[in-house]
Amino acid sequence: MRSSRWSLLALLACLATVVVALQARPTAVATPLATAPITVAQAVATQNGSSATVRGYVVGQPTATTTVIRSGYPNDYALALADSAAETNTSRMVYVQITTSFRTGYGLKTNPSLLGVQLDVTGALSAYFAHPGLTSTTAFARVDSGPTTTTPPSTTTPSTTTAPPTTGPTDDYYRSALGKTGPALKTALNQIIRTNAKVGYDQVWDALKVTDQDPANSNNVIEIYSGRSISKASSGGGAHDWNREHVWAKSHGDFGTATGPGTDLHHLRPEDVTVNSERGNKDFDNGGSTVADAPGNKTDADSWEPRDAVKGDIARMIFYMAVRYQGGDGFPDLEVDDTVNNGTQPYMGKLSTLRQWNAQDPPDDFERHRNQVIYDTYQHNRNPFIDHPEWVASIFG
Repeated sequence: MRSSRWSLLALLACLATVVVALQARPTAVATPLATAPITVAQAVATQNGSSATVRGYVVGQPTATTTVIRSGYPNDYALALADSAAETNTSRMVYVQITTSFRTGYGLKTNPSLLGVQLDVTGALSAYFAHPGLTSTTAFARVDSGPTTTTPPSTTTPSTTTAPPTTGPTDDYYRSALGKTGPALKTALNQIIRTNAKVGYDQVWDALKVTDQDPANSNNVIEIYSGRSISKASSGGGAHDWNREHVWAKSHGDFGTATGPGTDLHHLRPEDVTVNSERGNKDFDNGGSTVADAPGNKTDADSWEPRDAVKGDIARMIFYMAVRYQGGDGFPDLEVDDTVNNGTQPYMGKLSTLRQWNAQDPPDDFERHRNQVIYDTYQHNRNPFIDHPEWVASIFG
């Protein structure tokens, strides 16, 4: 009996030793696996605002809801991904917003060789260009160069001295608008750009000498319709002087030249007095007879077609006015409609034509520089459709 008791005690002692030894061992912690990228097809089907990493091939740059271009990229703001590098059907693509930090490394204007490259991109699954999209992006990486990183790539951009400065805004300026579409986007943009400083009508003369200065001749300005470079000193009322053209005709809403829409630099441009008079208060549309003093422009009884090089500029000025002036601050509620011959109503047309012009003629360095000068020096607000021309499709169809 005594022997059995000692054997039992010995067994218990051994078990206690084993338990203590197990408790002393370090506990293994499972390392969570990184979330696997989803396909473009999954991203298109899951537009709920959630964050995801999408893997796909770069197939071009979206410029409108159903348009993706594969060359001649206008800027570094967006790209399209698809599950196949040969995909051409936009319904099987996701449109990616390239936020400011990543434009140097992943924008197609700067990096056209990215076409066909497979990327992992992280962002919010929400509409962009009124199309399934990936917005507010936080990470980009080539699939063949390792895991996705949230550190923007460091790429040296060659300097240039031939073009005017085109420093763009950070997305902080549009923070409250990012991810929104349609009426919500229009309202958000109005709240951002309506808090602008204002200039008087007499001040417009001097402002235009800066905003519209000829990059090739600092003594001149460029006229919006004729494209002519003319001396800054030749402003006035003579037959071939230049004066202050209201691109949104001031009679459309009857706001005249009072401080506000009548002096907003975002739609005031230098133009030859004779040409300005011939355009009058006509809406914008295609067609008509050639304007003798402004080759490339056409006009008829109720509309004006500008030269090709500024068609997009004209459209984006009109869209700016319709978003900036919505009737909430004592100024007229300006709207874009799909007609011409609007008279004194607070409307400008023709919407379908202006949408086409915006897509046809993307922002160039001159337009972007002008936007920046107005922001930095005069009104301290921006034309959002120069910074984000894709928003035209989201707001105006």
